[in-house]
Amino acid sequence: MSRVITISREFGSGGREVGFRLAERLGIPFYDKEIISMAAENSNIAEEVFHAHDEMIAHKERADAHPYVSANPFSTLYEVPVSDQLFMIQSQIIRKLGQEGPCVIIGRCSDIIVEGGFHVFICAGLKKRVERIQSLEPDGGSKRMESRIRHIDQKRRDYYQYYSGNEWGNPKNYHLCLNSGKLGVKRCVEVIAEALRAEGES
Repeated sequence: MSRVITISREFGSGGREVGFRLAERLGIPFYDKEIISMAAENSNIAEEVFHAHDEMIAHKERADAHPYVSANPFSTLYEVPVSDQLFMIQSQIIRKLGQEGPCVIIGRCSDIIVEGGFHVFICAGLKKRVERIQSLEPDGGSKRMESRIRHIDQKRRDYYQYYSGNEWGNPKNYHLCLNSGKLGVKRCVEVIAEALRAEGES
């Protein structure tokens, strides 16, 4: 297996777990929050800032703007929004990881940043996602969890569409779209691994 696998996911679908288990199965590196630490180390921006703006855009109304902003860092006439700066820094890290060899990368528009990758989208019904989050955070009520899921999904959708120009979750943008609520995490891992194997043989 010589390709980078990127995994986009609905909140609560278990996409991160799918990616982690897949990386373990294939014996390749796994990157999620690690990208934030790497980006902080390679910039003069504190890691807390990356976490605060993780997969978040500065202004929703600028959804048609070009993501790669060029500006004179010494100019006082124009300031690049923090979210754009963080996206560019993280993009450099993701490209570097992709060039170093096969790995699994979670979210952060990695599917449009890594050329030649194998792109997966993990989804699940709302009820299944609420159940999954409640199993991890039993103190949260179902209505509160539903609201949180919708909020984070919208944030991810806005971020992805702002920086990619593509529709988040549209099957046409991915090699595989899998419903973990129907298949389960283990079966999702098996399907992705089998698809990669079949592609390598073709």
